[in-house]
Amino acid sequence: MNKLVSVVLMVVLVVMSLLTFSSNSYADETKMVGTITKISLSADKKSATVVLKDSKSEKDVTIVISDDLTLDKFVDKRIVEGDEIRCKYETINGANASKMFKKTAGC
Repeated sequence: MNKLVSVVLMVVLVVMSLLTFSSNSYADETKMVGTITKISLSADKKSATVVLKDSKSEKDVTIVISDDLTLDKFVDKRIVEGDEIRCKYETINGANASKMFKKTAGC
């Protein structure tokens, strides 16, 4: 009986830990739609900094892009300044890191 109580308590603790961790990881995720005003590719083309003008607030938001698919689209000029973008990003150490970056009309 003592062993059963210990197992149940352990399962409850693990579940509570997972729920707490998962709710915190999504707390900083932000979605937005905006127009690209500036694209700056790094010299090694392994990252880029993009400035988007938020369509709702009209504020400029700087986002760091590091995924290869989006970087290839910058190099191939499939995504250029003036394109409307739908993106998700999260703030990590004061920088907005892209989680999803797509043209609103598809790409």
